[in-house]
Amino acid sequence: MKTLIGISAENREVVAHQLAKLLADEFVLYTKTLNAHWNLEGKDFHSVHLYFEELYNQSAEIVDSVAERIRQLDHYAPATLKNFLQLTHLTEQDEDGNDSLSLIKKLLSDHESIIEFIRGNIDEFADAHKDAGTSDFITGLMETHEKIAWMLRAHTK
Repeated sequence: MKTLIGISAENREVVAHQLAKLLADEFVLYTKTLNAHWNLEGKDFHSVHLYFEELYNQSAEIVDSVAERIRQLDHYAPATLKNFLQLTHLTEQDEDGNDSLSLIKKLLSDHESIIEFIRGNIDEFADAHKDAGTSDFITGLMETHEKIAWMLRAHTK
């Protein structure tokens, strides 16, 4: 059956491809948040360990929602580590320590990168590709990342 949702096949393909990049970023961030949770060390271990657990649970929900949005556009979500690493804007590099400040700074940087990527697509999705739904969807994701970034940033002061 044809997908008749008021968005051309060409526009859905472009949007789905950009969402695939976002999904890759979100999955890499999810993995890095798990790493932070698992490998954290230091005097503030307990409280930060619990905070990182909240973050990776929230991140898992975001990953699922982005994949589902891709499917709503009648495209398949990338679902292999190889695909994610090819599509992501983030890096897997992990050169700093396992103390809370180092881990928080890494996570903050990734959230800010995702915010910038999303912000660059909001108007493009709505205007150029006639997909107000995905534009609205990623606006909500951006707001979530902005709140997380604010909280992470507060830890660094």
